[in-house]
Amino acid sequence: MFVVGLTGGIGSGKSTVADLFREHGIFVIDADDVSREVVEPGEPALETIRNHFGDAVLQQDGTLDRAALRKRVFNDDGERQWLEALLHPRIAERLKHYLSEADSPYQMLVSPLLLETDQHRLCQHIVVVDVSHETQIQRTMSRDDNDRAQVERIIAAQMPREDRLRAAGNVIDNDQPLERVREEVAGLHQHLLAMAAEVSGDTLS
Repeated sequence: MFVVGLTGGIGSGKSTVADLFREHGIFVIDADDVSREVVEPGEPALETIRNHFGDAVLQQDGTLDRAALRKRVFNDDGERQWLEALLHPRIAERLKHYLSEADSPYQMLVSPLLLETDQHRLCQHIVVVDVSHETQIQRTMSRDDNDRAQVERIIAAQMPREDRLRAAGNVIDNDQPLERVREEVAGLHQHLLAMAAEVSGDTLS
């Protein structure tokens, strides 16, 4: 199994880039999707969150109000750390399960917190999707209906852009037009195929 980690700051367009890898037949699992799974109704983590924060973080239908929870935890470092300690181990175990069942030449794990958590230990190579600070802000404000101050707090809570870039094996500039990004992904896909084949050959030798 050769797992490529794909990460980037909020609003960088990780999902768009991940979809381009899917077009090449690569299995992609998104940690954000898994993070939603582990707090669905009936999951133990949701009940733990309700007991801790109260019903104010639930929607009327009993599902998690992610926007309300986000405001709570990003205004309080202690609460954010409590939530991460609850969810990260559950997310990691489910990611391992999905990756172990994949059969593409390499697998891709998409996660905004890949480098801040132990999730990077699941990966053999790191790809960073990068955009400017202002692009992050504008995309996140338009997508999530958050004000600028809230987005700035979220960015500040994530790994600094410079540190993320230093950890990258490859960087995709997502401030470019989509067709240029598509070309970058196609070239990187061939490179990752070669890396995965080399690792597989080493394993068999």
